[in-house]
Amino acid sequence: MNQNSLQKKLSKLNIGNLRYFDSIGSTNDEALAWAATGARDLSIVIADEQTQGRGRLDRKWFTPKGSGLAFSLILRPHANLRPHLSRTVGLAALSIAESCSGLGLAPRIKWPNDILLNGKKTAGILIETVWSGDDVDSLVIGMGINVHKASVPPAEVLQFPATSLEDALGKEAPAREDVLFSVLDAFIHWRERMATDALIHAWEEIIAFRGEQVQVQAGGEENITGELLGLESDGSLRLRDAHDKSVIIRFGDVSLRPSA
Repeated sequence: MNQNSLQKKLSKLNIGNLRYFDSIGSTNDEALAWAATGARDLSIVIADEQTQGRGRLDRKWFTPKGSGLAFSLILRPHANLRPHLSRTVGLAALSIAESCSGLGLAPRIKWPNDILLNGKKTAGILIETVWSGDDVDSLVIGMGINVHKASVPPAEVLQFPATSLEDALGKEAPAREDVLFSVLDAFIHWRERMATDALIHAWEEIIAFRGEQVQVQAGGEENITGELLGLESDGSLRLRDAHDKSVIIRFGDVSLRPSA
């Protein structure tokens, strides 16, 4: 994987500019700085190795050289998408899930930002915002995908079981350029439908643990346990608690687990 091979592979997609790094601290940090200085819509920062990658809640993201996909996409939202920016994580998750489905796998989206294969985490998403005063200038959508076995962190550092495309397929994984192309192709497709019910329905259709008891930890608040019912129109999670009352979980510092 290099700048030339990536540009050639992605030439058929309507994306912005591309910055490739053999090694970088964080693709999101690079993309945030680039976005703040006028990067075009759908510009991409991608690295073969990421040494200081991060996920939500300040967790580290493991990207050894030659093993996974670590990239950040800069999104400059059109006016008609601005009322629906809370759906961006679903847009990204659906794009990765659709790429996995194209390989014959059965992905599930663990709300709000993880993609599971066989109940194990295969990909994660981190969205950060560039502001212009009180308005959103752009969003940086960081995506990390475990492609080859070497991209899976050691078991002792995991907070949730993890796997890779290679493990899930039981054979050699596709080239990382091919995975990237399929994710971006799906992203462009779903972006045009971001303001429609179709995106919420597709997201909800493959949400993990639907109909099951889950436990949600939101910031420093007491854990919430209930049956996972589905999604609200903004992408928030809807549960039914032990008193048969509907509980809405908004985005933020949220961690979801199946209930023991």
